[in-house]
Amino acid sequence: MRERLLSSLTHTERQSFVLGIICGAVCIAAEVLLSLFLDRLTPGGFLGGIYLLGVLLISVVWGLWPGLVVLLASAFAFDYFDLPPMGIGLATEHWLWTPLPIFLLVGTVTCLIAARVRSLGIQASERRREADLNVQLAHILLRTENLSAALPLASHLLARGLGAPNLEIRLDEVSAGEHGEALPLMEDGSRIGTLVIPAGVPEDVRVRLRDRMLPSLEALLRAARDRESVGAVLASSRDELRRIAREQATLRRVATLVARGISSTELFNAVACEMGSLMKADHVSISRYNHDHTTVAGSWSLRGDVTEVMPLGSQWPINETLVSGMVLRTGRPARIANYEEASGTIVKWARDMGVTSALGSPVIVDGSLWGVVLAFYNRWEPRLEGAEGRMRDFTELIATAISNAQARADLAASRARLVAAADETRRRIERDLHDGAQQRLVSLGLELRAVEAGVPPGMTELREQLSQAVQGLTGIVEDLQELSRGIHPAILSKGGLAPALKTLARRSAVPVELQLGSVSRLPERVEVALYYTAAEALTNVVKHAHASVVRVTLGVTGATVRLSVSDDGTGGAEYGGGSGLIGLRDRAEALGGKLTITSSAEEGTSLLVMVPIEN
Repeated sequence: MRERLLSSLTHTERQSFVLGIICGAVCIAAEVLLSLFLDRLTPGGFLGGIYLLGVLLISVVWGLWPGLVVLLASAFAFDYFDLPPMGIGLATEHWLWTPLPIFLLVGTVTCLIAARVRSLGIQASERRREADLNVQLAHILLRTENLSAALPLASHLLARGLGAPNLEIRLDEVSAGEHGEALPLMEDGSRIGTLVIPAGVPEDVRVRLRDRMLPSLEALLRAARDRESVGAVLASSRDELRRIAREQATLRRVATLVARGISSTELFNAVACEMGSLMKADHVSISRYNHDHTTVAGSWSLRGDVTEVMPLGSQWPINETLVSGMVLRTGRPARIANYEEASGTIVKWARDMGVTSALGSPVIVDGSLWGVVLAFYNRWEPRLEGAEGRMRDFTELIATAISNAQARADLAASRARLVAAADETRRRIERDLHDGAQQRLVSLGLELRAVEAGVPPGMTELREQLSQAVQGLTGIVEDLQELSRGIHPAILSKGGLAPALKTLARRSAVPVELQLGSVSRLPERVEVALYYTAAEALTNVVKHAHASVVRVTLGVTGATVRLSVSDDGTGGAEYGGGSGLIGLRDRAEALGGKLTITSSAEEGTSLLVMVPIEN
C-alpha cells in the first residue's frame, strides 16, 4: 500500500508547473481558512505548521522549485493572516524577531527533504520497473530455442518499458547511424551483440541504459547464448540417441531373424529392407562375389517391386571403378558420388534408375570376402557421412547368418552322411548274412539231411542225433533270417514301405490298426527312415506302454510324407532314457523333417514324423 502511494506521488513523468502552482494556491487557501478557524484556540505564531502541509505536498509531487514558490506564497499568507500586526504583511520592523524566518527555514528544509524523497522514490520506482523488465526479458530470451528470432520481441519490450521507440538489440556489430548510439554487448572481451539507441532518446534514458540496463542485457545474452548452445547439444544428443535406438532396434530384429535360422533369401531380403529404411536409401542389394561378376542374393527398393529394379539371382559384371570393384580390390567400405565418368552395365542401370551415388561395405565370412552390401541413392545428403560404419554392423550380422547357415548345412550333410552310411552298413550286413552265413548253414543242413538218410537202419541213436543237429541248424537259420530282417528287411527294398509296415504289424505282440493311404514308392532314404521309426515305436509300445491297441497311419500331404504311431497306453514317453527316440529324431532331421511326441497318462503316446519327399 505504501509503495503504491509513493509510486503515485513520485510519478516519473514531468508534471505541469502551472498545475502545481494552482494546486499550491488551493492548498494555501485551505490552510488560511483552517488557520483562521484555529486562531481562536491557538496563538497565531504557532499555526505555521499548517502552511507547511501544502509545501510538503507540492514538493513531493512537483519537485523542489514549485515547492519553493509555494513556500514563499505560504510565508506571505502566514505573515499576513497569522502574525501581528495583522494585515500589514512582511513588516520591516523587528522582522528577524518574528516567527517568519523560522517558518522559511523549516519550509526550505521541508522542500529539500521532500524533493530528495521524491528523487529516491523515482529512482526506486525506476529500478523496480527495470527489475520487472529484466524478468520479462529473461522470460523471453531464456525460454527460446532460437535467440535471433526472440530478439525483435525483446527489443520491442525494452523500448516500450524505457519509453525509447525503435530501440533495438542485435547480435551482429552495427553502426548507430546519425546522432544515434551503438552500445557493444561484451562477454570476456569479445562482442556478443549491440544495443542500438536511436536519435531522440532522452539523456536520462541513455544513462539508465548505459549504467543499469547494459550489464543486465549482457548477462541475459550470455545466458541465452549458453542455453542455446546447450539446447543445440541436447537436441543433437537426442537425435543421436534416437538414431542409435533405431539402429539397435533394427539390429535386434535382424539378429532375431538370424537366430531363427530362416532361409538365406528371406534373411537377405529382410536385411536389405531394414538397411534401406534405416539409411534412407532408394535401393539396397546384397550380392555374392563370383569369378568375374556378382550375384544378387537379396534386394530391396523404395519403388516396391524389386524384380524391376534388381531381381534375385541376377548377375552384374564387376567394374573396378565402381563400388563393388573397389570393395573387392581393397576389402574395405567404399563409396562413389557420381556416375558421370563411368560406363558399363551397372552405370546404365544407375542412370535409368536415377541413381547418383552409392555406398558399399564388404561381407567377410570366416576371414574371406564373401560379398558386398550396396546402398544406392538418388541424391547425396550430409547425413550419409559415417554411413559406412553403420553398414558394417549389418554386414557382420549377415556374415554371422551365412556362417550359421553354412554350419547348419554342414551339420545336416554330415548327419545325412552318417545315416546313409549306417543304412548302407545295415544293407551290407543283411546281404552278407543272406548270401554268406545263412546260405552256408542251409547247405550244411542239407548235407546233414543226406547223411541222416544214409545211416543204416540199425543205428537209430545216430539217426536221432543227426536229426536234432539238423533241427538246430534250421533254428539258427530262422534266427539269422529274423536278425537280417531287423537289420534291413528285404521286403522294404523289394515291396516298399507299405508292405514292410504290414509285416511289422503282423509280427507285433500288440494289435495294430493300419491306415495306409495310396502311397507309392518313396525315395529309399525316406522309406528306411519311416520304417525304422515305426519299428522303434512299436518296440517301445510293447516294452513300456502296456497298450491294448496301436494305430499306425501313413499318408502323403503335398511334398511331405506323414507317419503317425499312437497308442492307448500309460504314456510317459520322452527323449532320452534309452527309448531310442533321440536317434529317430536325428534321422528325421537329417532328411529335413521333424519328429514330435505327445504323451500323457490319459491319452497315451502319439508320435508324428513328417519328412519331405525331396530333400
